[in-house]
This record gives sequence, C-alpha cells and structure tokens, in this order.
Amino acid sequence: MYEASKYVLSLIIPCYNEEHTIADCLSRVVSIVDGASFSLELIVVNDASTDNSKAVLQQWISEHDFNNDKITIQVLEHTKNRGKGAALKTGLMHASGSYVGIQDADSEYNPREYITLLEPLVSGKADVVYGSRYLRPDTRRVLYFWHTWMNKYLTAVSNMFTNLDITDMETCYKLFRKEAIAEIAPALREERFGFEPEVTAKIAQGKYRVYECAISYNPRSYEEGKKIGWKDGFHALYCILHYSAHTAPLPMQILLYLFIGSVSMLLNMISFAIAIRLGVGLTPAIFGAFSLAALCNYLLCVAILFRHKARWTTAGEVFLYIISICIMGLIDFCLTKSLVGLALNPVWAKFWASICGFIGNFLLRKLLVFPERKRDA
Repeated sequence: MYEASKYVLSLIIPCYNEEHTIADCLSRVVSIVDGASFSLELIVVNDASTDNSKAVLQQWISEHDFNNDKITIQVLEHTKNRGKGAALKTGLMHASGSYVGIQDADSEYNPREYITLLEPLVSGKADVVYGSRYLRPDTRRVLYFWHTWMNKYLTAVSNMFTNLDITDMETCYKLFRKEAIAEIAPALREERFGFEPEVTAKIAQGKYRVYECAISYNPRSYEEGKKIGWKDGFHALYCILHYSAHTAPLPMQILLYLFIGSVSMLLNMISFAIAIRLGVGLTPAIFGAFSLAALCNYLLCVAILFRHKARWTTAGEVFLYIISICIMGLIDFCLTKSLVGLALNPVWAKFWASICGFIGNFLLRKLLVFPERKRDA
C-alpha cells in the first residue's frame, strides 16, 4: 500500500507524431512515483498526430491498470495540429495538481529529475523552477553546435530583456506552483516553440521567484524526430522583443528606441531626397518626409516597444503621438534658437537639441503615448 500523498504533481505531455517514443516516455514518467510522497496527474495532449501515436497511447493506457490513488491519466485531443505551445496551453488549463510541469513525449529528458526540481517549490523558496542543461559539465551526447549556440544566444538575449539571470530559457523542464501558472496560462498566445520566451517573459513580469536546477540531457537528431529548426530560432527572437521589450530594463528600452529613431531618421532622409529628385517643392518635401518618418516611428513603437497593455485605444495613441511630436518640435526649435543666441555654433546647437529631442521623445512615448495599464486593469 502507498502512503497518503502529500501533494499532486501534474505533468503536461504534448505529443505530435511520437509513436516510437510515447510509450517509453510514459513508462519512465510513471516510475517516478515509486517511493515518492506525491501523486502524479498525467495530461497527454495529442496534437492531431498523423502517425500511430494515438493507437500506441491507447494501447499503453489499456495495459496499465492504475488501481491506486498515486497515478491518474487523461488524454486531450486537438482535431487540427496547432503546435507545441497550443498543446501546452490546453494541458495547463486542465491541470489540477499543486505543482505543474512539462514533459516532452520523447527520451531527451529524464523524468526522475523532477524530484530534484520539486525541492525549491515544496520548501517554499520558489514559484517557478527551470531545469538547466548547461549548469554543470557532464557526460553527454554530442550533436549540433549551432542548435546549442542558438539556445544559449536566445537565453542571453532573453535575460537582457527580462533581467533574469537564467542559463537555459529554452529548456523543456519548467515547473510551476499551480497558483503561478494559473495566472500565466490564460494569457499565453504562442502556439509553437515561441512558448518558451513568452512564458519566460510573463514569469519575469509577474515577479515570480525563479530557481534553476541542473538536469541531464540526451538530445536526439533530426533523423530521430527532432522538430525545432532555424525558423523557430528567429521566431523566438521576435517573441523576446514582442513580449519583453515594453517591460525591459531602461537601458534596453533606450537602445531599442535608438534603433527605432535611427530607422525613422533614415527613412526621413531617403524620402526627402527622393521627393526633391522628383521635383517636389522644398516645403512639401520636408513636411511629407517628416510625416512618413513620424508614421514609421509610431508603427515601430507599436510593433516593438510599447504596444502591450497600452492604456489608450489606437485613436487615442495617434492623437497623443501627434501632441508629443508638436511638443518636441517646439522644444527643438526653441532650444536650437536659444543656444545659437548664446553664440554656440549652429551645428552644435542642433546637436544638443537633437539629444534632448531623443530623450524627450522616448519619455513622452513611454509615459504619455503608450503608458501601461495596471495588471488588474
């Protein structure tokens, strides 16, 4: 007889075309309850597999009679393939355990290491625990340099924007307190591998306590069924910007706005030169080029830096954006004229006015045009 369980561990297992590994994966997962003081809730999400995964899964379940209170299993189905992130969200929304983790349906990760990952949560030190593949040197299978490099690069970029100091953002093994993931899961949007940077961004924004534990890793090759590719790496980089930029540390926001301002300035110059070459008058060329650059600046701010949780509607943003341009245009004019009046070289006067304009534009966009709503708004 098993002793009474102290808590329930829920593991979400997304499955897409894993007929060769799903049965072994499940067998390894259920073995972790032997001698453990917790019960196990398995939630397998079949993401419209086109191979024999569903039949293998059903056969494995029929061969295992869980006639005790230590293990329960449910299988959820997607009628259309939507991706790992979508499968995880489906599973997370159904999890009922005190702690909720993620388990791939292959053999790359060792489920027994969840016992180690649980310790910071059970002891009350953490809200989220990441299992890191890079925390310690170990005997390992050697495969793809560029895949490992991409993981470490994306982790470094993610850290710059989230201000977390983690070593493996792309790890599968993420374990949550139920209360933490219950707040995060409903807002998740990424349906493929963008799940990792998105959930990491939301963990940082929620100020959850994060721990890392070293884990082992046995990677498989693409011939053995590995699915993530270089396109997913570029999308992950986009997700880091998309979900983290608006709450990034101030130095990163300023760097991003420097990029936005540089692109807008370049567009201003190019469009002005083209207009003059086409015979457009000086005044309309100046006004048209400036207007195009201002529109570019607004759209890039929306796409990269300030979009999320903005307090105003689009119409309100545009109105306040125009106001901010007028304010900074007036300041630029008055400051340049004043500095020239103080006998400063006109070029240097314009330089210092431009520096003030850059800072003023950034602050007006952050505080006036795109202010964030409070979390409970």
